[in-house]
Amino acid sequence: MAASLETGADPSLRETRQIALELGVDPGTGLGTAEAQRRLEADGPNELRGIPPVPAWRKFVSQFHNPLIYLLLAAVAISLAAWMVEDADGPPIDSIVIAAIVLLNGILGYVQEARADDAVAALGAMTTASNTVLRGGELVTVPSAELVRGDILTLSEGDAVGADARLLSGSGLRVAEASLTGESEAVTKHPDTLPDMVSPGDRLNMVFKGTAVAQGVGRAIVTATGMDTEMGAIARMLDATVEEPTPLQTELNRLGKMLGLIVTVIAIVVMLTIILVNGVSTARDLVVVLLLGVSLAVAAVPEGLPAILSVVLAIGVQRMATRHAIVKKLNSVEALGSASVICTDKTGTLTRNEMTIERVLTASGRADVTGLGYRPDGEVRSVGQPLDATATDASLHFETQLVLIGGSLSNNAQLTERDGHWSIQGDPTEAAFLVAAHKLAGTTGHVDRFERHAEIPFPSERKLMTTVQREKKHGSIVLFTKGAPDVLLPLCTRLQRGQEVIPLTEELRKRAADDIQAMSSEAFRTLAVAYREADLPITSDTDFTESVEHDLIYVGVVGIIDPPRVEVAAAIAEAHRAGIRIIMITGDHPATAARIAADLGIIEPGGRAVTGSELDTLDDPALCEVTREVSVYARVSPKHKLRLVDALQADGEVVAMTGDGVNDAPALKSADIGVAMGITGTSVTKDAARMILADDNFATIIAAVRQGRRIFDNIKKFLRYLLSSNMGEVLTVFLGVVFAGFLGLSGASEGAIAVPLLATQILWINLVTDSGPALAMGVDREIDDVMARGPRSLHDRAIDGRMWGGILSIGLVMAVATLFAIDLFLPGGLVEGTDSLAVARTAGFTTLVFAQLFNTLNSRSETTSAFRELFANKWLWGAILLAIVLQIMVVQVPLLQAAFGTAPLDLAHWGWCVALASTVLWFDEIRKITLRWLAKRRAC
Repeated sequence: MAASLETGADPSLRETRQIALELGVDPGTGLGTAEAQRRLEADGPNELRGIPPVPAWRKFVSQFHNPLIYLLLAAVAISLAAWMVEDADGPPIDSIVIAAIVLLNGILGYVQEARADDAVAALGAMTTASNTVLRGGELVTVPSAELVRGDILTLSEGDAVGADARLLSGSGLRVAEASLTGESEAVTKHPDTLPDMVSPGDRLNMVFKGTAVAQGVGRAIVTATGMDTEMGAIARMLDATVEEPTPLQTELNRLGKMLGLIVTVIAIVVMLTIILVNGVSTARDLVVVLLLGVSLAVAAVPEGLPAILSVVLAIGVQRMATRHAIVKKLNSVEALGSASVICTDKTGTLTRNEMTIERVLTASGRADVTGLGYRPDGEVRSVGQPLDATATDASLHFETQLVLIGGSLSNNAQLTERDGHWSIQGDPTEAAFLVAAHKLAGTTGHVDRFERHAEIPFPSERKLMTTVQREKKHGSIVLFTKGAPDVLLPLCTRLQRGQEVIPLTEELRKRAADDIQAMSSEAFRTLAVAYREADLPITSDTDFTESVEHDLIYVGVVGIIDPPRVEVAAAIAEAHRAGIRIIMITGDHPATAARIAADLGIIEPGGRAVTGSELDTLDDPALCEVTREVSVYARVSPKHKLRLVDALQADGEVVAMTGDGVNDAPALKSADIGVAMGITGTSVTKDAARMILADDNFATIIAAVRQGRRIFDNIKKFLRYLLSSNMGEVLTVFLGVVFAGFLGLSGASEGAIAVPLLATQILWINLVTDSGPALAMGVDREIDDVMARGPRSLHDRAIDGRMWGGILSIGLVMAVATLFAIDLFLPGGLVEGTDSLAVARTAGFTTLVFAQLFNTLNSRSETTSAFRELFANKWLWGAILLAIVLQIMVVQVPLLQAAFGTAPLDLAHWGWCVALASTVLWFDEIRKITLRWLAKRRAC
């Protein structure tokens, strides 16, 4: 077993000498090659434990784990049994059709998941990381997977940190830890032992796996690898996190069970009613009754629902893909539409993760810098006007330009452009000076006048950086210094005012300090700039030290911030309009978090931000109380994010969680829907999420919310249509058998049991009206403004009491219209007719088909008139016209007449069928008017 640290001892609290002793390594020479190999074999590779890939066959089988599918498979078995009892005359059409629908549903779901997996793999493609270590006294580069405890890491700018390690030494070392902690700024590191245990983001003498060196150099001793690292702890938390089913999955499971119960009850009630009304005297009559009950039960099942649902969700997935949202599973596409809370990270999600100078304060006033991010588009303005060198702005212009020149020269970052895309190398804060310099005309030209000859770096204890520059034309030597204002200002004795240099009096010093404090209170990160001309010898062996940093001329201070994305404020306003609460959860500083949240409208200016240390003091009930009131959480760890998500869910909220760092992964998995960033997101985060934003754009989330709500509305449309239409079929047969004597069916039928519709006609209705129109409604446009209402509650049902009332009433109107059509043309009954049973049954059959087609118009909205945007859905009208043509053919074509037991109708018959079928439309219009009136009355 490899050497290890004392159990329970955190390396940040221990002296480096003691750590090296326990790990059995000499920091001056590192591990030997043989010892490193032995430790690698003992501890295993420095990798996080991956999730085993799911075999393709298991992914395919999982598509059938759904109560609705179970119900359809039962219908297949029952239909097949009924076909066998009937002596297997002809192919089992019912069984074949339903089985094909089930198979199609499985294929659609599998194909979509496979496409999403491919998209995730493409986004997650990464090169193998490597690190430089000291082994046997020599520096060697090894793959990060081969790092072991006790390895001596050498760190320099741009390096990825391959393992958790305790710093041995560092010079100006700053590490970007956003992927782990959410901190937007690079963290300054030092090797000093910490007095107390703190969160990972505050362990300044540690570097962690998965982070990156932004600036400086250092050496560190590896203390943990693989699953023992901080990222490994997050991975273990991720393994223990249970993925919650989406609201749609929960609702469909409930619906499947409910339909199964309804179908069973229908079959039993129908069979008992027929036996009681008609009497059963022979075994053959009993078989007929059983077959009729089974046929009605199968007819009541909306067998097209799973396939139509899968197609509609797949279309929704494709629409979201055009908006750069990759949905990994079909059922997740609707979940965002149900979200009542969106918990979002700040850095890189609400903000650009691109440090930007927005303000410059000098002796002559304030200049504002426009433009966002690293693209040098924008300008420097004063009092709303472009800053120039005119008499009015001459002093401010000169001072501002000097601040940007000084910040750009005391700087190790680089700004590059390739194919129109601007990027930086080095510290983002330093890069902000380079970008701002491009925005003030002539500034970069002045920067190019100098060449660097020496640098005094930016160690954490100094908080200053100085470069010694030679002016190329005249050869004068100038020192440019930038750093923390509270450290730099005491080193200054003079002040730049316009082109003059004046003494820095106590009054002027206090004014500068007050300006700096005011800027810090607005959550700006502040960096001051100073300079002085010096008569210093410069040779190849000249060693400059911090002793030259004196008698400096103070020029000004800049305010730097990671700015919000331009589109986010409008997206958050749209979310609030939709009744969705936005909560910011970040590892950043509370003041910065509150400032950004206020700028974006998440909270009111001056609103409260709760820190992770405050959350640690709260039990679960107290945490629930806090989450109801507070919308900004700062300095939080992964466990805090997970607790917040769990608390919100326990309070009945449907939670969407966004993030990009590894620290976000457990919360993403636990949330009702996790949304990962595709560009900045880590592979761990993408694996945990159900949706990935390929453009890292928060506004895409809100667009996906609208799309999700639209999809759910469309699901309700075709549920309303399918169930009310199937209810019409069931009630037609049920009431037709019960009231056969009143309708004249008993006298006209040759059999013991009179039925208003034949089994083949019921099958035809399901094939013609259930598929095309329902699918067209699934892609219907937005009839009502879905963002003008609040999110649906967890207690709301896809089919609520009011919708069930509509389903039953529409089904009853269909049945009454169909049976009246039969009675109208049949001799006997309530209305005396003169046609044969075949003609009367065909008229009833046609009336029911047309009634269902009219019902497609009703079903587009629960309360809005069918005549609103009547012709907006061309697919729906195409499906209706196709169904009409097919119905005319089945009635008028002799070959189809024989197959479906129909008889030709004349124009009068057709007219009556259309008129009676339209009663469904007029009845529902009256019902909708009533519902709107009641809603308006309640609102008053």
